[in-house]
Amino acid sequence: MSNLPIQCPACKDQLKVRHLVCDVCQTQVEGRYELPLLMRLDTQEQIFLIDFIKCSGSLKDMATLMKLSYPTVRNRLDEIIDKIKQFEKTVLKESREKNK
Repeated sequence: MSNLPIQCPACKDQLKVRHLVCDVCQTQVEGRYELPLLMRLDTQEQIFLIDFIKCSGSLKDMATLMKLSYPTVRNRLDEIIDKIKQFEKTVLKESREKNK
């Protein structure tokens, strides 16, 4: 099974979920749903966060695991943090506009 696409291949905008199905009983759910915040990250960023959690949040252990310098790993984490903050702002803005 391939990874869930998160970005429109044509315009690069954020995709929404419209259809879910249960493989066991074939129940289908349709609607318009936002992707969870962490799923909006690309695959490499998600892998980084999973490894970071498995390293108990130790950047030193992450640097060893990734065979990179501590500052490089710190910069990658900071980039992901900035991206998450931007997602949060976007979700908050969309929520406010919806409630107008």
